[in-house]
Amino acid sequence: MKNTIITKDQIQAAAQAAYEKSKDIKGGVNAHYIPYLANINPDLFGLSVTLPDGTVYNYGDTEYKFGIESVSKVPTAILVMRQQGPEAVLKNIGADATGLPFNSIYAILLENDHPSTPLVNAGAISACSMVLPAGDSDAKWKAITDNITDLCGSAPELIDELYKSESETNFNNRAISWLLKDYNRIYDDVPMSLDLYTRQCSLGITASQLSAMAATIASGGINPLTKKRIFDEVISPKITSLIATVGFYQHTGDWLYTSGIPAKSGVGGGVLGVLPGKLGIAAFAPPLDDAGNSVKAQAAVKAFVEKLHLGVFDTVNPVIQY
Repeated sequence: MKNTIITKDQIQAAAQAAYEKSKDIKGGVNAHYIPYLANINPDLFGLSVTLPDGTVYNYGDTEYKFGIESVSKVPTAILVMRQQGPEAVLKNIGADATGLPFNSIYAILLENDHPSTPLVNAGAISACSMVLPAGDSDAKWKAITDNITDLCGSAPELIDELYKSESETNFNNRAISWLLKDYNRIYDDVPMSLDLYTRQCSLGITASQLSAMAATIASGGINPLTKKRIFDEVISPKITSLIATVGFYQHTGDWLYTSGIPAKSGVGGGVLGVLPGKLGIAAFAPPLDDAGNSVKAQAAVKAFVEKLHLGVFDTVNPVIQY
């Protein structure tokens, strides 16, 4: 493998170029099945890169608080690993990609009662049921939000209108929850676990916060902004492998093939990308493709990675010069 040196100036230039190249891309539609998301300005767009030394490069609408949605599955999976260890996630939920839509009920049946992974709806609801302390909704919610604050270096904010909108339309997730209960894959009260999942998806987050979260994962659990160790280093490869295998649902293989970066999307328009040992990146734009992944955010992250040959499968191994 060929080692090359890239400077912070090159990283900044690549981030700006990726933003400029992607900002006028058209295509995709907002998540219309959730009323709140359907009404978000589709022209919003931001790109953020965070380096292990705490340097941040922000372009566009990186401080706009959008619905974190499915990207919230990443920090909650980390939380369960922090509390109970990575093996508990593997044993009680799993780590296999479904190859099916994020809200698939059929995937549960195909896996013979298994939620498959904490990064699809079924596994994420199961993960919320595993959060400690058991039986205490308020304490579990505090653990979930405190964990996200740790990972980002700043707190998310619940978007009440989105939470109401999600709660009124989550019929499919209700069915998933009770099916999991029938298979003994919910480990706490069912309505409470579903409500925690719905609430965490309704948190407001910014692209710069997601970039910091991604950089914390890339840095082996040390938050580059606060310099605090958030989780044990052994968790980083576990969560990154989950992101790599199912981060874009049924489009995950296409995404890795064309971009080379483990990344997780959400129907709020956010994308979080992790380059282990190098940096974290995040982008946000509301219009989505047919699998629920932001069209413009995908393009921006991909352009950045390609510019610097940063893909995890690339034979060039860039080393950042500080």
